[in-house]
Amino acid sequence: MSSRRSRLELVFDILQAIQNKGGNIKPTHLMYKSNLSHKLLSSYMDELIDKGMIEILSVEGKKKKISKLVSITEKGFNFLAEFRKMREFTEAFGL
Repeated sequence: MSSRRSRLELVFDILQAIQNKGGNIKPTHLMYKSNLSHKLLSSYMDELIDKGMIEILSVEGKKKKISKLVSITEKGFNFLAEFRKMREFTEAFGL
């Protein structure tokens, strides 16, 4: 049986999903990739926007339709790098 993800692991999963898609992802795709409900993802996205780790971009798509993309910022990339270091450190000691 798997354990629940911690708050930091959820943030990591969200940011990693964005990074894996080249730094930009549609909100619906992010919801599926991070395995979160719409309500929970919206809550985390609001927090990450406030903290400057992601931003919402409006881009013109096909037929001049405006769509939204979630984009990771430099601060978000830095969080991913530091979280990976922390994870490696704790795993090295079997924690």
